[in-house]
Amino acid sequence: MTSRAKLTALLCLAGAAAAGPAQADFRSCLASLQAEAAAQGVSAQTFRAATNGIVFDDKVIELSQAQPEFKTPIWDYMAALVDEERVDDGKAAMKQHAQALANAEARYGVDRYTIAAVWGVESNFGKNLGKMPLVQSFATLICSNHRRAAFFKGELMATLKIIERGDIDPSRLMGSWAGAFGQTQFMPTTYQRLAVDGDGDGRRDLVDSVPDAVASTANFLRVAKWANGQPWGYEVRVPKGFNAGAAGRKNKHAVAHWASMGVTRIDGRPLSGEGPAGILLPAGINGPAFLVTRNFDALYSYNAAESYGLAIAVLSDRLRGRAGIQAEWPTDDPPLSRAERRDLQTRLTARGYDVGEPDGKVGSKTRDAIKEVERSLGMPQTGRPGAKVLEALRRG
Repeated sequence: MTSRAKLTALLCLAGAAAAGPAQADFRSCLASLQAEAAAQGVSAQTFRAATNGIVFDDKVIELSQAQPEFKTPIWDYMAALVDEERVDDGKAAMKQHAQALANAEARYGVDRYTIAAVWGVESNFGKNLGKMPLVQSFATLICSNHRRAAFFKGELMATLKIIERGDIDPSRLMGSWAGAFGQTQFMPTTYQRLAVDGDGDGRRDLVDSVPDAVASTANFLRVAKWANGQPWGYEVRVPKGFNAGAAGRKNKHAVAHWASMGVTRIDGRPLSGEGPAGILLPAGINGPAFLVTRNFDALYSYNAAESYGLAIAVLSDRLRGRAGIQAEWPTDDPPLSRAERRDLQTRLTARGYDVGEPDGKVGSKTRDAIKEVERSLGMPQTGRPGAKVLEALRRG
């Protein structure tokens, strides 16, 4: 099946109109977008520079329509984002960019460890910025009559204004298929509202300027009402019989309320802190538990996912030199770090499986290979990169 045929099939499955992007005149669509951009103050010269050579990108449509076949357990998610490798890389990055982080902390009232943790989770300290051209992705989504075309049109116009102002060269505006870009992965409209010049050169360059990126992230968290000097929360132990229905990030009460219910710190010490807090049970009542404050809500707002907020929170603690999560996850098949995942992929490759480059990122090829190994060993076919299948491969 050709890529265009695959695109048509995906659009049909998604309920898109038959006269969608497979037959659309992409250039005509771009012309209409240029007229709209001009009405918003974007010059013809900027529009031509931004759209020069772009094409309708089938891959963007495929990614936007794809439904995940594998839901990552919270313990796997956390193991990949907060491992020893990322902690070591984070400490090195913080040392290298100590002045930029100190300036951002002083200016916006957000501690450097939290800023660095966002940077680490979002782009692995600038190593993974994304490779999809923003203008091409947005134009493709708009001209395909995507269900969120209006949203992406707003992001395209914001991108064109970034280029018009001269903050970032069009060739450097690369990111995810949905348009998040830069060291700390801002959407263009978020950039317009909250990006700042951290290095004093008159530009707001979140791609190639670490000072701009960390200062902008600090400004985001400041606006999200981060309270410096207050914790995001900490790990706790809930008593037997604790009502899981009482938990939840939004279900906040005074710390004394939770103490009266028998909740303690993970080491058994009494709870401490002021202000309202909730109890987070990311893996249910049998997994680790956390008391979370309004600062956790600020982290949550960055990507609207509790697992994401927890990854930043725990990484920030690790960068401070504190311990990671102490309680056991409710699984008999422990999660793998990125180094262990690369080992797993290398061993799968040595046995003839095509999993691509052993990079620690577990995609469909790796999961399919794991299923084959599990089938051959008489194990349940989960496709999950866990300790059991890695140990089986190590034993040969």
